Amino acid sequence: MDISGQIALVTGGGSGLGAATARHLAGQGARVAILDFDILRAQAVADEIGGIAVQADVSDEAAVGAAFDTTTAHFGAAPRIAVSCAGVGLAARIVGREGKLSFDVFEKTLKVNLFGTYNVMSHAARRMAEQEPMEDGERGVVINTASVAFEDGQLGQAAYAASKGAIAAMCLPAARELAQSGIRVMAIAPGLFLTPMMESLPEDVTAKITANIPFPARLGAPAEFALLADQIIRNRFLNGTTIRLDGAVRLPPR
Repeated sequence: MDISGQIALVTGGGSGLGAATARHLAGQGARVAILDFDILRAQAVADEIGGIAVQADVSDEAAVGAAFDTTTAHFGAAPRIAVSCAGVGLAARIVGREGKLSFDVFEKTLKVNLFGTYNVMSHAARRMAEQEPMEDGERGVVINTASVAFEDGQLGQAAYAASKGAIAAMCLPAARELAQSGIRVMAIAPGLFLTPMMESLPEDVTAKITANIPFPARLGAPAEFALLADQIIRNRFLNGTTIRLDGAVRLPPR
């Protein structure tokens, strides 16, 4: 799919990987809607790239539906590109100190990461299916964000790994189901990236983290995530799989 002139919706677009993706797509000529829980951050990026900002909790079915309606009304057509970057990275042991359980963390993590991703994909697919087909019968592409933690989650990441593992696992069945409508579904599993959370860490901690990355021996740049999203959008034969974007890193147990 040629990105220029297309309408794209990016969740979590107010910062990190989502913001980089929104900027990149706008730079390639897309008209971009940024969906974020933090409307101020979303609006700042939208103002920068000439897009629009919509506020929503991705796990709220009605709110996401309304966000797609707002996007469609603003641009005059529904998005053909949907990139889900919204998520949380909460950490907790299954059984913590003094026997404290962490079901609340597990529930919140899956609600935002997994249910939110499924929610956005569902609304995007319904609207894409209603559009006229383009070359090869393509109507749209959905890109979800997993994580390398889906294969090598660390101690304290049971909830996070489960949420990202489910995103990776649903990629193929979703692609098979939506193929009849000419909609592709892909997932990116980023490794260790220079996001706001990483930027707040002390230099010595960052150095220890990057020591495990074979090459390039550094944190990933959000722009590199955006570039892979670009390549997925353009290459119509990419469908139904999860791509690790990690510099060959394999996370240790802790």
